[in-house]
Parts: sequence; C-alpha cells; structure tokens
Amino acid sequence: MASVSGLSGFDSASLVDQLMQLERAPQQRLQSRASNEQLQVNSLQTLNSKIASLVTKAEAAADLTKWEGRTATSTDSKITVTAGTTASPGSLSIEVIGTALSHQVGFATAAKTTDVVAGGSIQLNGRAIGVGGGTLQEVADALNKPENDTGVRASLVRNGEDQYHLLVESTATGEDSAFTLTGLDEAVVGASTTRIGQDAELDLGAGITVKSSTNTFTDLLPGVTVTVAANASSDSANPTTSTITVARDTAGATKLVKDLVDGLNSVLSEMTSLTAYGTGTGGTGKGMLAGDATVRSVQADLRGTAFGSSTSESLAKYGIQIDRYGKFTFDEPAFGKAYAADPAGVAAGISSGFATRVETTADAASNKDTGLLTASITGRKAGIERLNDSVEAWDLRLELRRTALSRQFTALETALSTMNSQSSWLASQISALGSSAS
Repeated sequence: MASVSGLSGFDSASLVDQLMQLERAPQQRLQSRASNEQLQVNSLQTLNSKIASLVTKAEAAADLTKWEGRTATSTDSKITVTAGTTASPGSLSIEVIGTALSHQVGFATAAKTTDVVAGGSIQLNGRAIGVGGGTLQEVADALNKPENDTGVRASLVRNGEDQYHLLVESTATGEDSAFTLTGLDEAVVGASTTRIGQDAELDLGAGITVKSSTNTFTDLLPGVTVTVAANASSDSANPTTSTITVARDTAGATKLVKDLVDGLNSVLSEMTSLTAYGTGTGGTGKGMLAGDATVRSVQADLRGTAFGSSTSESLAKYGIQIDRYGKFTFDEPAFGKAYAADPAGVAAGISSGFATRVETTADAASNKDTGLLTASITGRKAGIERLNDSVEAWDLRLELRRTALSRQFTALETALSTMNSQSSWLASQISALGSSAS
C-alpha cells in the first residue's frame, strides 16, 4: 500500500521509523555479539600462530644435530678455516711453505695478432689442435675454445702498438697441471719460458708437511678445511703462520635455549594480557579473552614445562628458572659454564627434557588438526555463523514488520483525512444554514 504520510497533518512515516528503531534492538545486539566473537577469534588465531612458532623453536632445541655446531678461528686472515659437525675441538699451528701455482708458458717476442705463428695445427700434450690460418689470434682462440677442452687458457699480453706476447696457463693449479705446447714458430713468437705448476704446502710442525693441488686443504683434520690466500707469504724468513682453533659452538647452543625461553615468555605474556579480568575503573585492562578456560589451561601447561618428572631434571643447573610471576629466566653465564663442563650432558638434558616438553605442550595447543586452541577457534567460528544467520533472519522479520506498520498508519492517515473532509463539509453546511436564517 502506498504511503500517504502527512495527508492528515500527522507524520506517520517518522513514527514508523522510530518504532523500527525499537524493533531493531534485538538484531543490533546479535550483531554486537557476532562482532565481539570475531575479535575474540582474531585474538585466538594470533595467539595460536605464536604458539606454533614456539613449537618450531622447541623442535630446534630438541634436535641434537643443532647442538653439534663448531666454530673455527684463525689468527691470520690469510689462512681461513671452516669446521663441520664431525670436527673435534682442538688447535693446530700452520706455516705456509708454498702456495698453489698454475703451469705457465710465455713467449719472449711480441707479434701482431695477424702474424702467422703456426701451420694448420699446434700440439698440446701431443694432441693436435687446429688453428686455421695459424695467426697469433687464431692460436689463442683455438686454445680457449671450450669444445677443444684444452685445460689451458691463452692470453695476448699487449706490449706496444699492435704487439702482443702469447701467454698460456693451465686452468688448474698444482704439480699435475704441467703441459707441453709445440708447433709454434719461435722465429716469430720467440723462445718460451716455463713456470712449473706447484702444489700448496703447509708445515704443521713435528716434521709433518702436507700438500694440496689447490690452496684449499679439505679435511686437513676430520671435518676441518683450511684455505690459504694466494698472497700468503712463503718466504722462509717471514712466512705466513697461524694457529687455527676448533671449538664447540657455545654461542649457537646458547641461542637455541635463549630463543626457546624468549618464545615461551612472549606467549605467556600474551596469554596474561588476553585473559586479564580488568580490575581498573569500569573494567579497564580487561583482556579480549578474559577468563577463557582453554587459554588459561594452556598457559598453566606451558609453565609446567619448567618441571620434569624428578628433581634430577631441574633446569636450574642449566641456568633456567621460573620466577614467582610465572616468567622464565635464563642465566647465560651459568648455562655457558655448565655447557663447557659437560656439553653432551647439557645438550641431552635440554633436548630430551625441557625442549621436548615445550614442543609437546605447544603442539597440543596449536596443532592445525587436533590443537585445543584450534578446536576453540573452530567452535567460535561456527557460533559466529549461527549469529550471522540470525541477523539475516531478522532482516526479513523487520522488513515484514515495517510493511505491517506502514499499512496500519496509512489506513489511519486515510481515515483521518476522510474525517477532516467530513468535518469541513459539515462546518460549511452549518455556516450556510446560519446565513439562510438571517
């Protein structure tokens, strides 16, 4: 029915709007509940992600291979050292006797790149290599051609205007890098001079010397690789020397435990904030998940990881304790001292004890399939869907209610308008009768 609001001087449309505001109150309460539930779900999801990250940190601390790191140092920057997990702690003194050199053949006379310096081929280690017309440039190109697989590289060294010396060098270093090159016209390129390839050599003391075809000595000691810089001094009067030291990676082990403790404290602090009841004026300080039993239960379980099944599993000997506020503390110097005294024992104690307990507890809370918080999030999402369905149902109900009210007030407007018209007609008739009587 079309609205006739104002026809009788009575604003029925405005009255219907006001009544609908009252009718809409239950729907608004549902919307408010759904919005608040969604904020709680968001908080739970953020917390769940943090606990999942804690699982990762606990897994790292529980993995014994993570405790097997080694640090390797050298007292001279020209000698570097790396150590794998199989390396045993210890030290070694090194003196450089010689560095690795490639085999070189250089020719004394400079020539033009277009000068013919060979016939149709040259011989490298007795193998013929085609050089086209045999110019200096063609010889160099043939030696450098990848498909010829020569094992050498040729360079043309400029010495004046369009004058070049031929220099040929093995791509490898060491005593086994020697090669022979024949077939060049010495009348054009001059006599050759050879620098013999050389192995790198180190003196380890006690009459022990070692050699390597490169400047890298792989597994010089089990798991230990030493590399000598090409510019290291082999001058017997002033050789490059170094003491290399391999030690357990105490800093790495400390970081494993510190990351775990910091992760725990971050999660526990988040839980405390989210579940706070709010004791301030008007409930200020109240957490988004105030009083949530699931979150408080998980928080208590995580704090309980500080305690093993027996007093022998006390974390205090590793520098880890929990204070009266429920916060974990980590004494790094105390841990370092314990680790230095018994690295294997400390690694095993943390790995199979504290770290494993945290991993198990955190996973039970955050597991994407079976976690307690995951189940809580799923349940709350289902509740939000039901609330949203109810809100939608209210939309239809309110629409029907507005239609009914509009019809009622339209009928009232029409009746009032009719009555006003009748009243005006009667008034006019009475006025007419009075005039006639006069």
